[in-house]
Amino acid sequence: MRVKDLEPIVSRKSAKISRLVEPFFGQDLDAHYLAYFECFNRQLFFEAHEVLEEIWLKERGKTKDFFYKGLIQLAGAFVHLQKNRLRPAASLLNLARRNLDDYSPNFESLEMIQVNRMILEWLARIDAASSGLNPLAMFGPPRLFLGTANL
Repeated sequence: MRVKDLEPIVSRKSAKISRLVEPFFGQDLDAHYLAYFECFNRQLFFEAHEVLEEIWLKERGKTKDFFYKGLIQLAGAFVHLQKNRLRPAASLLNLARRNLDDYSPNFESLEMIQVNRMILEWLARIDAASSGLNPLAMFGPPRLFLGTANL
């Protein structure tokens, strides 16, 4: 496969991300970071992963590396739940929890204690799911908010 063959795919992805991020430019926090929460709360978990990946790639090896990685894994866990893949969802929730663990209680305007609580609740729901019943269908989608709002 030639690099030229990949260009339209990358362009479409970039254009889609740009459309998702555009409304958030000019605010105090990074537009990709804000778009992550918008996508996550609209149950666009794959898109949430994609928009945050844009800044995570630039942050790798730096202070926020594992923070962004953990949030990407959190969104990925719910992609798996949407596809009724309970075990992979639980694995990603555990990874997200480990990656987010070292960040202060309020990091990047996100209440980390609330995020950790949400992860533990979803892990318990997955663990308690009988006969593979998807907890996402039973409990409805999670929500993430910046600031002091509840999750």
